[in-house]
Amino acid sequence: MNEPAAWRATAAAASTGSPLPDVPPPPSASPSGSPGSPVKIDEATGGSRRRTGVDPVKALMHRHRELCERAVDALEIAAGLEAHGVTDRTAARFRHRDVFSLAEEMYARVPRDSDIEQETRHAVSDTPRGRRPVWAALVLLPGTLGALTLVGLDFTGGRVRLAVGAGGVLAVSAALRAALRRGPLRATAHIVPATRAWTCWLLAYALLGDGLLSAAVAGGPDEAWAPATAPLLALAFAVAPGAWCAQLFGAVARRRLASSRGLEEFAASVRPLLLAVFALFLCALWTLIGVAAAVLGQDAAYAGAGMLGALLLLARLLAAHGRTHAPAVVLGAATAAEVLAVCTVFAGRLPGCGFLAVPVETAVDAWGPGAVPGLACGAGALTLLVHAARTLTRASAHAPTDTTP
Repeated sequence: MNEPAAWRATAAAASTGSPLPDVPPPPSASPSGSPGSPVKIDEATGGSRRRTGVDPVKALMHRHRELCERAVDALEIAAGLEAHGVTDRTAARFRHRDVFSLAEEMYARVPRDSDIEQETRHAVSDTPRGRRPVWAALVLLPGTLGALTLVGLDFTGGRVRLAVGAGGVLAVSAALRAALRRGPLRATAHIVPATRAWTCWLLAYALLGDGLLSAAVAGGPDEAWAPATAPLLALAFAVAPGAWCAQLFGAVARRRLASSRGLEEFAASVRPLLLAVFALFLCALWTLIGVAAAVLGQDAAYAGAGMLGALLLLARLLAAHGRTHAPAVVLGAATAAEVLAVCTVFAGRLPGCGFLAVPVETAVDAWGPGAVPGLACGAGALTLLVHAARTLTRASAHAPTDTTP
């Protein structure tokens, strides 16, 4: 079906926010009073019809035809329009007070099969509820398997202990992968491959990094050091509250999307929600860190493990809403900062290079080895929090989908 040039021009202006173009009157509409005119324009409305020979809303519908046809409600159209740059100011050019009102008209005017529509609505509404018990149980597996692995390591030795440790790592990794493939933490966009590598490094540093850095600052390492298992155990158990907080954020945000009548109003109502959910997760994480450290008899790494957990939650929350580039960059920067910190300590032993180790040694002497991951991951978490406050408060980040498990 060929789309008229006037519709394409109107839709293009709407998507870019530029003023709507003037459309010449149809050729059949000759000036009033001319003899032989096939169509006579009414004097009361002739001015507007001379300037607008097409329906601008219909042109916009043609521009976003696929979005309108697959939408299950007007909110999905509003989120899609907002993602394409249509603002409340643009909607005013279509004689609507905001994007939501414009989306309601577009949704009402889309021809659709009522049976197919009802079936789609039923599938969309039932999918999250039907699978919710599955992901709610899966998020408990990483912490449970991690605890069982530590218990097995305490009761074994030699090669058996090594096998138990390797098997435990594989089991926890598989459980974590299963927990992140379903539920509110499931990524809705392609994950950058480097993201997994950065995450593995950050977790490995949480296990071995503080001990290595302490030994390096003291002039070693001269012997093997004990791994810090308490932070990893706390992070494994924190998958559950992280998923529940993400579910709470998504559910409340979608309800506020349904009740909001403007994009700015929606953003203003979701921003405090994001901060509250983030604070709730931090409280749960710090509690788990304290409990794990007390049970295992280790130091509570509130700074390092706490900031790492905050960084990983925000990165996964952004990925769950289709934002994957910024998390990959920030996780890579945090990894580079930790690698650089350890390398500068060893580089400071070279003749004439002692100044390289001064910043890290000063921080370790003042705040302990957890200062390095705390500062690196804390800066990354703050960056992602600011980014999330800008992107996750948009309507397009909460567009309804039929693939949310």
